[in-house]
Amino acid sequence: MLERRVAQARSGGATLAEIQETVAILGIGSMGHGMAASALRAGIPTIVWNRTSEATKDLARLGAETAETPADAASRAQIVVTMVTDTDAVMSIAGDQGMLAALVPGAIWVQMSTIGVAGMDRIVALVDSQRRDVALVDAPVSGSKDPAERGELTIFASGPEETHGRLAPFFEAVGRRTIWVGPVGTGTRLKLVNNTWLAFASEAVAASVALARRLGLPLETLVDALAGGPLLSPWQAAKLSRMAADDYTAQFALSLALKDVRLALEAADTDHFNSLSSLADEWQRAVDAGFGDEDLTVVTRALEE
Repeated sequence: MLERRVAQARSGGATLAEIQETVAILGIGSMGHGMAASALRAGIPTIVWNRTSEATKDLARLGAETAETPADAASRAQIVVTMVTDTDAVMSIAGDQGMLAALVPGAIWVQMSTIGVAGMDRIVALVDSQRRDVALVDAPVSGSKDPAERGELTIFASGPEETHGRLAPFFEAVGRRTIWVGPVGTGTRLKLVNNTWLAFASEAVAASVALARRLGLPLETLVDALAGGPLLSPWQAAKLSRMAADDYTAQFALSLALKDVRLALEAADTDHFNSLSSLADEWQRAVDAGFGDEDLTVVTRALEE
């Protein structure tokens, strides 16, 4: 156990890096990159892999080891993190690209991608059928590119209690807060609820800005009216500030936000969530209009047009 290694290392004068378990991060997009950078800052031995190797080059300069394949990364780490776009990508990494088979006995697989309830159920079934000698932790995150780079994510973790201590150094490096919420799958469920809240908070900003402009009101007037009041959250205030500067570069891409809304609707398994369904349809039109790679607040442009 890591705790025993810590005690032994302290008695022998070892460094923090020598007692940390190695973490492999598979998927170096905007979120995975920030998590890897945060882990490196904390002195955690880190291996990185990405489908295109260009994304890993600056991390290698910061001290990360690089891997040619997911299986290569998994074979050299005690903790393996997947942070990719969807269930199919996770399943491909785990199965077709050999990650699950390459995990060392006693390793922890931390599945941090947002893949929904059905997707997480597929992962649970895969591990249960093939690798009962490894621990699976379901730990999606709340946050976007900048919080990931700063190590300020919120982690919705769920899984075996015996993994909590081993994962604490990594979670403390990448997140400002970790919430352990129960057995595997509970974290994914909480993430869907969190993302539904986020979707409506973003829609409030986008729709209000679009309406203000249609009514001939300067955005600065709206910002002044809401500033300091109870209706505007710090997150919404930051979004308004970027919109005022006409900055829609992706902190959280609209296409990914739409995917998360669809996952919530799928998990709800009911036609009662009419407002969420209408929001998804609106966002789909914005994606179809070519706004999918920009920040989710770019919906205001689609509404204006």
